[in-house]
Amino acid sequence: MSLSLTSSATVSASSSQQLAVDARSLNALKLQAGQNTPEAAKEAAKQFESLFMREMIKSMREATMKAGLLDGAEGNMANDMFDQQLSVQMSGRPGGLSEAIQRQLTKQMGGDAEAALVPGSTLGLDASSRFRAGAASGASASRAVSDASAPAPKGRENFVQHHRAAAERVAQESGIPASFMLGQAGHETGWGKSEIRSKETGNSFNLFGIKAGRGWTGKVAEITTTEYVGGVPRKVTAKFRAYDSYEDSFKDYAKLINDNPRYEKARGKTHSAVAYAAELQKAGYATDPQYASKLSRAIQSTVGVAPTSVARNASNTQA
Repeated sequence: MSLSLTSSATVSASSSQQLAVDARSLNALKLQAGQNTPEAAKEAAKQFESLFMREMIKSMREATMKAGLLDGAEGNMANDMFDQQLSVQMSGRPGGLSEAIQRQLTKQMGGDAEAALVPGSTLGLDASSRFRAGAASGASASRAVSDASAPAPKGRENFVQHHRAAAERVAQESGIPASFMLGQAGHETGWGKSEIRSKETGNSFNLFGIKAGRGWTGKVAEITTTEYVGGVPRKVTAKFRAYDSYEDSFKDYAKLINDNPRYEKARGKTHSAVAYAAELQKAGYATDPQYASKLSRAIQSTVGVAPTSVARNASNTQA
């Protein structure tokens, strides 16, 4: 496509018209952003790419000699409107700038975007495959309500606020910081986007990807997931524990960490998110080679979200 664009006039259209368009877009984007969803990140990335393209076209016009029938106020306005529409049409294409921006925004919104976008496994279960399994069963998360068994809301801030009370109660009994449990639960579920669900049990309320071994006598959710064998991801069918509520999941996780000898070193590292996550990985909690770094970042990301005791528990999560 040639950017001589019929005339070489500069883009000096009415700023009031530009601001009117931007105001409508901004208001719509603010409404979406308040929901902290991937759709909002995608739209914000597209808006930024569109703005970038518009400025690039503007610079190209300014570098062109000004001579032609459209060199005037009316022509400038027409060119500006055309450039604006062109920038919108050119943005959001696959492989473009918006995709890179969206990935960065998703990391900031979710604390650990890899949990939802890149295969990463806890006891063999990765968030992306859990999302697909949930979608296949037709289940979806809804907004938070007071019932402990209600589906968790999506997004890091909503997720932490929804589970904070249960995490704090279990923290008082177990000695495991609430922030550590909230961060790990968020990482395992993609902050509520990828919970373990099956057609038979529906929502398993399993926030920590704990498998149902031979000693487990409770309910079971069987799904297809990803395990890392020699650092290579492979699809497998696995059985996971299912609970009656999210708080039961927190309690069972705390019991597993405190009662299982393999996690003894992790129990002694609750002063540091980095050290705690590293010991969990060494003990074989997850098969993802990058699990420790992902988990420590997820735990640390709860500091600015959760109030009161959760924030205090997280205050010493730096290495």
